[in-house]
Amino acid sequence: MTRIAVPLLIVLAVLIGLSTHMVVNCGDEDDPDICAAVIGFSPLRGSLIAFAYEGRGRIALRRGDFRRAIADFDEAIHLNPNRASLYRDRALARRQNGDLELAIEDYDEAIAHDPKHAAPYHQRGLALAATGDLDRAILSYNTAVRLDPSDAQARLDRGLAFLARGQLDDARADFEAALALPPGKDVRTREAARAKLAELASAEPTRLTTPRR
Repeated sequence: MTRIAVPLLIVLAVLIGLSTHMVVNCGDEDDPDICAAVIGFSPLRGSLIAFAYEGRGRIALRRGDFRRAIADFDEAIHLNPNRASLYRDRALARRQNGDLELAIEDYDEAIAHDPKHAAPYHQRGLALAATGDLDRAILSYNTAVRLDPSDAQARLDRGLAFLARGQLDDARADFEAALALPPGKDVRTREAARAKLAELASAEPTRLTTPRR
């Protein structure tokens, strides 16, 4: 190997490394044009360029452009159909766009690819509850809570589903469990659980003193 060839190989390796970094991380910026440039000009293709579509989709999702996000996640999944996170991201975009049944299908796919991750079970429960299917929503929340017992939001959401079904004792147990968890960043969740417990407490005397007919 000549003396000139070695530096050229080093430069080529550096350029490939930089290109890979840009492809994988372009979504960290809040400028979709960066991901668009990567998609248009990166020498990397195939499943690797799926990261750039994913990144641009996440930017669109953060900006509330759900149709743009869905289109980018469609392309990312086409290029790399085995990543659970892509289905979770598209499911969120579909749920925010009001496409609940399609979102549920995507959560099912995410779970099939990564059954040990709690988040898609929780999020699928939200989508199911929004369709009015509280039975399946609660089953999905059950798995989310089992996989991540420290998730106060999952406890709260399951409690709300129990409350909607009239299962007051189960709802109360979930609200109390959400409050019993160590305080973290979930301040609003704890406040919501406390408010629901107060509502249940204020309704309890009425239920107890209602005369029998």
